[in-house]
Amino acid sequence: DASAFAFPSDDCCGAIKDNFPEYRDAIIRADGLVIVAPEYNHGYPGVLKSILDLLLAEYTHKAAGLVGVSAGPIGGARMVEQLVGVCRELGLIPIKKSIHFSAVQDVFSTEGGSASGGDSAGNLKNEMYREQVKTFLNELVWMARALKWGRENLEK
Repeated sequence: DASAFAFPSDDCCGAIKDNFPEYRDAIIRADGLVIVAPEYNHGYPGVLKSILDLLLAEYTHKAAGLVGVSAGPIGGARMVEQLVGVCRELGLIPIKKSIHFSAVQDVFSTEGGSASGGDSAGNLKNEMYREQVKTFLNELVWMARALKWGRENLEK
C-alpha cells in the first residue's frame, strides 16, 4: 500500500509554488519555451513534471518547443510524444517540429574533449542536426510571435 510511505501529498507543487518566484517571473516574461529532457523508461523525468506543474495560467497561449535526448537510437521520441499532451493540458502550444538527439554523446562536444575530437564548449558537432535546429527555432519564434500577438490583441 503506497500510503504506508512518506510520499509528497498531491498538492506538493501547490505548497511550494511561491518558493520559485524567479521561475514564475521568467515564464511570465517569456513568449515561448524550449523544453529539453532525456528519456527515462519511455517517459520524461519526474522532476520535469514537478517543475511544469508549479504553474498553470502563466503558460497559457505560449509556444513550446520540445527536444528529446537519449544515448540510444530513438532520441527521446517517446518522451516528446508524452510531453505534447502535458503541454497542451497546461495551456502551452507545442510546435509541430521537435528535435530528437539520438546518441547524444556524439552530438555535442564534451568537457575536456571526446574520443571523436569534440571541444569542451558544448558545441553542436554533428552537422546532421544543424538544419533541424534552425528549422525548429524558426518555427518556435514564428509561433511565439503569433501567440504573443493573440495574447495582446484577442484576450482583452
